[in-house]
Amino acid sequence: MPKRLEEMQRDLWTYLLLVWITCIPYSSTAPFANQSRSLQSGATAGHRGPNEGQRILSRAKRGWVWNQMFVLEEFEGPDPILVGRLHTDLDVGSKNIKYVLAGEGAGTIFSINDKTGDIHAMKRLDREEKAEYTLMAQVINRDTNEPLEPPSEFIIKVQDINDNSPQFIEGPYVASVPEMSQVGTSVTKVTATDADDPVYGNSAKLVYSILEGQPYFSIDPNTATIGIALPGMDREIRDEYMVVIQAKDMGGHMGGLSGTTTVTVRLTDINDNPPKFAKNFYDFVFPEDLGLGKPGGKVKATDKDVGENAKSIYSIIGGNEKGVFEITTDSQTQEGILMIKKPLDFEMQKHFNLTVEATNVRYGPTGPYKDTTTVRIAVEDSDEPPIFTRPTYVLEVHENTAINTVIGVVTARDPDATGSPIRYFIDRHTDLERQFNVNVDDGKITLAKPLDRETDMWHNITVTASEVRNNSQISRAIVAIRVLDINDNAPEFAAEYEPFVCENGKPGQVVEMVSAVDKDDPIQGHYFEYRLVPEMLNNPNFTIKNNGDNSISILTKHDSFRRQKQEMYFLPIIVTDNGNPPMSSTNTLTIRVCRCNKEGTIQSCNLEAYVLPIGLSMGALIAILACIVLLLVIVVLFVTLRRHKNEPLIIKDDEDVRENIIRYDDEGGGEEDTEAFDIATLQNPDGINGYLPPLNLHFFFLFFGNGCVFFIGIMILCFISNVYISICQSSFFVLSLVLQGYNQPWFLFRYFLPFGQFCRIADKDAVV
Repeated sequence: MPKRLEEMQRDLWTYLLLVWITCIPYSSTAPFANQSRSLQSGATAGHRGPNEGQRILSRAKRGWVWNQMFVLEEFEGPDPILVGRLHTDLDVGSKNIKYVLAGEGAGTIFSINDKTGDIHAMKRLDREEKAEYTLMAQVINRDTNEPLEPPSEFIIKVQDINDNSPQFIEGPYVASVPEMSQVGTSVTKVTATDADDPVYGNSAKLVYSILEGQPYFSIDPNTATIGIALPGMDREIRDEYMVVIQAKDMGGHMGGLSGTTTVTVRLTDINDNPPKFAKNFYDFVFPEDLGLGKPGGKVKATDKDVGENAKSIYSIIGGNEKGVFEITTDSQTQEGILMIKKPLDFEMQKHFNLTVEATNVRYGPTGPYKDTTTVRIAVEDSDEPPIFTRPTYVLEVHENTAINTVIGVVTARDPDATGSPIRYFIDRHTDLERQFNVNVDDGKITLAKPLDRETDMWHNITVTASEVRNNSQISRAIVAIRVLDINDNAPEFAAEYEPFVCENGKPGQVVEMVSAVDKDDPIQGHYFEYRLVPEMLNNPNFTIKNNGDNSISILTKHDSFRRQKQEMYFLPIIVTDNGNPPMSSTNTLTIRVCRCNKEGTIQSCNLEAYVLPIGLSMGALIAILACIVLLLVIVVLFVTLRRHKNEPLIIKDDEDVRENIIRYDDEGGGEEDTEAFDIATLQNPDGINGYLPPLNLHFFFLFFGNGCVFFIGIMILCFISNVYISICQSSFFVLSLVLQGYNQPWFLFRYFLPFGQFCRIADKDAVV
């Protein structure tokens, strides 16, 4: 209370001082003339006296007697509130002085009495909207409106009152804090704002307090920091709290305004609870034939925590010395799934007692949390399929083994206590050619067809074993049969060799290097022996040389090979292997004689190409000969037709020699048979009408002879033979004369000129 009384007294004295300043006019003097303003026209200024160095100061009166004005905000009354009064030294009771007000709010918010200078506020003011107003005051002559002094600026400040309550701009708030936090742990911080003036009075001084949320939380009254006030707050008991925070101005004193907000505080989880199995004992029955990796049972430990803190992993810590079982964790359901890692055998062990442990993934404040339980597993007997003594059998057999020979045995047994007999079969999908058989009762595998190692070196078949009393129980075993090699293939040349010898070769020159291959695969490897057939031992042309690497070289004995003498030589060679018994074969090399250059490169191996004197190939020669033959045929045909054209087709005499016209062996009708022959037709061979058109030989040879055979033949001859232009022109000229009969020179000129140009081009491009 004493502090409150002191603040009230200070506010009272401040208000009285404000009223005294604004309402009581006074005058003062200034020590310097430039710091005062006066409206008197006779105001004097300082001047120099008789002494030059001395300055004389004169006293002047201040024109205005005010500094600044104040007005309370939110003031309401029947009359306008007096803000202050303006007064000038010129106002000595004269009625011609007029006060004028201008600036912010002049005439609307503020008004002035032009006679007394009193300023009134016409409206209610709000400091939060505008804290001060800048105005201009001036004294003018009422009659002439002429200014009596320059305008002067002053400020009206709006004085604050506590009219705004605190506001939480960012509320409501949401915060979180770990459960089991220590007392004093910071949760969050809130902030409120007050629109009142923070400088004047305590209108904007805020104090924070908790209205709801105790005794769990506390708040610092000045910083508004919310903290834990109660120890041991457990999320598993309560995970959310609603806290109401109040902010009050005037320093929290009576009469202050206040505002509130809410803070939702959530407790986050920590790993403070261990996993717990629902039961101390779990009982499961696993069938004996349960597949590996198949689930057989599930256990689960629950945890009151959430998220990662509730996750556990499971392990078997006892009773699994042989490693028959394993347990995995289902990440979705957090269950432990028991599976078998090795096959179960009812006849060997019927019961198992396992100790299973569940451990939190995350450590708690005091270390890892865990729990254990006991799992009892009973093995259920099942009818199991037969078991082979080995999953895979490897057998060996020679390729010449006789049919029905036993090449191996497979064995299977029934693991059940009943001990059912076993029957064996071959899966024919793995033995499509049925090369093997198996005895149904004892599992002996025999050969059904001859084997060839060079065709198939390995045979993989599947043998099945089934119980006699239960055919559905089947087991399978793979039998790999390796076919062993015997020497049953003769060696032969490794490739189709095409050797040749040059006419200009030297004695001892290597014609070809020959090697051999053998389909057999002896253990000691291949070794081949090469020799000539006995009748070729004294061969005068070629010999062989062993290279020491299962290959030989064919060498020449002389240098007199000529294609005119012999174009090809045949050299039979016997190749023998080192098998038991040894196998041999005769392979013949065909050696051609070729023309080569100095570097030994083949130029030609064809005899006909060599004997041509002009270096033409057989195809070119045939084309030339064909053209010549066609030309000769045309010439002969032309001469024959010309001769028949000049001679009459029938001899016309006065006497008709009928018996010379036709003779046949049929018996006619005698002289009275007048319809046997048409005498008129025989006497007129030119036709029925007595006229037979002459044969147009010029058109025939022009179209067919010159246009087709002759022209194409000459062109081919010019190109292939590389003859000179003169020969082409001469040949064309002569043959044209023959075909045209020397009677149409224009025709010769018509065909001679373009063909001569063609021959020039051919001659220019030919290689002579």
